[in-house]
Amino acid sequence: TGPPEADLIMKKLIAILLLAVPALAFASSGGARLDSAPVNLHDKLSLQRGAQIFVNHCLNCHGASAMRYSKLTEIGLNEGQIRENLMFATDKVGDPMTSTLDPKEGKAWFGVMPPDLSLVARARGADWLYTYLRGFYRDPAAKTGWNNTVFPNVGMPHVLWEYQGGQVLQAAEHGAGKLALAEPGKLPPAEYDKYVGDLVNYLVYMGEPARAKRVQIGIVVMFFLAVFFVITVLLKKEYWKDVR
Repeated sequence: TGPPEADLIMKKLIAILLLAVPALAFASSGGARLDSAPVNLHDKLSLQRGAQIFVNHCLNCHGASAMRYSKLTEIGLNEGQIRENLMFATDKVGDPMTSTLDPKEGKAWFGVMPPDLSLVARARGADWLYTYLRGFYRDPAAKTGWNNTVFPNVGMPHVLWEYQGGQVLQAAEHGAGKLALAEPGKLPPAEYDKYVGDLVNYLVYMGEPARAKRVQIGIVVMFFLAVFFVITVLLKKEYWKDVR
């Protein structure tokens, strides 16, 4: 063992790290508490709804160059359904889901070209996206008229405001303010949460389409390994039973 002084320093460093980890996680969310996203990659109906929401509301400005329309067959859609309901920027099912927004126009409108969303769920996390899409509120001082509790001074307008309605941020004496619905939208709050949940579910799928299948394969592999482990233990006992 090392000197007592070294052990004491090491314990202090470990304690500091343990205290810092939650603080860093909290800071990464912009100081807002993140809500748990209802992600279920086995729910193909949710993924289909999320894909439609993404195409209708996100693909106008954001691209998803790592995702091809043809991959949507893996969530239960056939090529006819994809062509009829989801393809507005191209006529080839094998093409990537790119945006038609001109980069110069995007920079002029938003100050920066809206980023590609292929891996946004892996970069930000599902809970961050779910809270972010439900955290917009009216802010007359903002360029777009909107601000966000998770992403302060965000440059993106609230593209789903017609569905959620207009929220306002109520001041609080201690801690962060609370959001309140001032203008009802087309959907009740619970339905809007489900609507956003489907979109986030699809964004998670889009970031790693093979994830659900890989998890299934992993479970099967672990099951076979467990079975063969039991067989191996029984063979060992049988082989060594006469050895003293």
